[in-house]
Amino acid sequence: MGEIMGILLKKKERELVVPGEEIIKSMDYLPGRNCFREGDSIYAKRLGFVSINGRVISVVPLSGVYIPKTGDMVIGEIKEVQPTGWIVDIKAPYDAYLPLAGIKEFIDTTKTDLSRVYDIGELIYARVASVSGTSSVHLSMHDPRCKKFKSGRIIRINPTKIPRVIGKMGSMINLIKTSTKTRISVGQNGMIWFEGENEELVAKAIKLIEKQSQQEGLTDKVSELLKAGSKGDKNEKD
Repeated sequence: MGEIMGILLKKKERELVVPGEEIIKSMDYLPGRNCFREGDSIYAKRLGFVSINGRVISVVPLSGVYIPKTGDMVIGEIKEVQPTGWIVDIKAPYDAYLPLAGIKEFIDTTKTDLSRVYDIGELIYARVASVSGTSSVHLSMHDPRCKKFKSGRIIRINPTKIPRVIGKMGSMINLIKTSTKTRISVGQNGMIWFEGENEELVAKAIKLIEKQSQQEGLTDKVSELLKAGSKGDKNEKD
């Protein structure tokens, strides 16, 4: 249990709740998304994580939400610079932490401003090093794929659609890469970075996959889109 200004919470922020579960007993707070009031209490409507914004209690649905797993590659935004690391928004119900030990360079904190390494608002491609409990996630940059993005575009899709974007043995993502001559980094958290000759075509292909992920013949549809887009781009150059 937690406490807000003397009011006892049945469930803490970012704690998992099931439909019908009591979150707080107080008339001082309002039910937000996926919550309802009954008497003096606020209850969850859906399975998800508790979110507290001011005096509004909400539930972030578990369906379609990214739940970090050790080994996942994710794209995150630096949210806060701390004395010994960085708080990173990875579009999960809870933030992640990138400690100094998780980066490749040796940093003398007495001589270096950590914001010069990773500053607020910058985007990184990192690996989930560990997940403890339901809300403690540590990241690492000790992977050849890890990097800081300095240019390019980012698109966000439902994390559950990422396996379709990648395809069997990477077949779908490789098709998009070769057809558009574009570099692409896919985050398991639904964030996708890309940079290259035909970024707009990449965005269209990804959105098509997200929209029609359950339909048959998806690879053929994406291939047709890429071929048509490549021809159109070539005609414009001619």
